[in-house]
Amino acid sequence: MKKQIENRADVSFLVHQFYTKIRADHEIGFYFNTIIKDWDAHLEKLTDFWEMNLFGVKKYNGNPLTVHNEVDAHFDGKITSNEFGIWLNHWFQTIDDYFEGENADTLKRRARKMSTFLFMSMFENRK
Repeated sequence: MKKQIENRADVSFLVHQFYTKIRADHEIGFYFNTIIKDWDAHLEKLTDFWEMNLFGVKKYNGNPLTVHNEVDAHFDGKITSNEFGIWLNHWFQTIDDYFEGENADTLKRRARKMSTFLFMSMFENRK
């Protein structure tokens, strides 16, 4: 039986499992592996982000729009909706592998909305 996402430890587990898949993905892993130099710090920051997103804990400090626009510029605007689709599929699959319930569904919905928002921002900021 899968468990509910109930606390930071669950969010951290999810983030770590998910990014293990992302880093190994032959289509999108290089984007992450090229940009992210300190994976431990990045995973902690992402745990903060998703914990805030799900539980309202105010630990996250960052601007995802700015960061993703900078990453897109670094790769000359080559990031497409396809890469976001791969990212989302891994997110959903990782959640489904380990978790169930309302919080799992909430994280899926929020990731879908966030990925659309981030991609649209990147697209609009291209010159």
